[in-house]
Amino acid sequence: MTIAITGATGFVGAALLDRTLAAGTGVRALTRRPQAQREGVSWIAGDLADRQALADLVRGAGAVIHVAGVVSAPDRDGFERGNVAGTRAVVEAARAQGVRRFVHVSSLSAREPQLSLYGASKARAEVAVAASGLDWTTIRPPAIYGPRDKDMLDLFRAARRGVVPVPADGRASMIHVDDLARLLLALAERSDGETLGACHEPDDGVPGGWSHRELAHAIGEAVGRRVRVIGLPPRVMNLAARIDEALRGPKAKLTRDRAAYLAHPDWVCDPAAAVPRAIWRPTIETRAGLAATAAWYRGQGWL
Repeated sequence: MTIAITGATGFVGAALLDRTLAAGTGVRALTRRPQAQREGVSWIAGDLADRQALADLVRGAGAVIHVAGVVSAPDRDGFERGNVAGTRAVVEAARAQGVRRFVHVSSLSAREPQLSLYGASKARAEVAVAASGLDWTTIRPPAIYGPRDKDMLDLFRAARRGVVPVPADGRASMIHVDDLARLLLALAERSDGETLGACHEPDDGVPGGWSHRELAHAIGEAVGRRVRVIGLPPRVMNLAARIDEALRGPKAKLTRDRAAYLAHPDWVCDPAAAVPRAIWRPTIETRAGLAATAAWYRGQGWL
């Protein structure tokens, strides 16, 4: 069996690629830049707007796992191209090549599309997948952490300095990237009634998730520091986003769009949308996972 993967050079996709190869399964992966040769991987040059590349990617595959997307864009059109049009193009390629199994990586933000352009685009992508006629499953991960992640790196660096700014209120679920990768592969390898046409919200198994303060202190423990946590109200987060956008432009990590959904009080996975335990359950306890992530950051010279 060969699995076609979009986004295999990103954070989640790279972990999925490692997991799939370790399982002895062949991979065909889309890439915009030349990649080093790797046993078991056929790299397909192109992007989500390249119909021929997508046809080459999915042709003869047993399943497609669509991970690629954009988390930050300057405007609605940027999110539309990266998350909606891109998803539709992969769906169309799978249908044209007769590939039935389609695993779609969305986001919890799709649950509240009115909050951000990002969330709205992920919700529209979900609609496209649901209307595809394929044997689909959509996964809405919560906050993802682990080796290679750059989004949460700033929190680890802040914890090392002893002061961690977080949203003032609210709770969020977490998941380690390796647990998520294991789930995606498990779903690609099966297409029974338990997962077909389902939208699941996997997490680390902590009921009710984590308050932002709890998570900040856990990251402090991971880096070996006792931290002071500063809760930022939404208006302050919006101001910080404006400053980040002014200083870093398109490379800003805290955009106003991102600040809007980070400030939402409930990013806890819905237990009713959990993955059936017969299929998957988390194995990485978050405090241990954060400590291992901090160690990986140090090994890379990032922390």
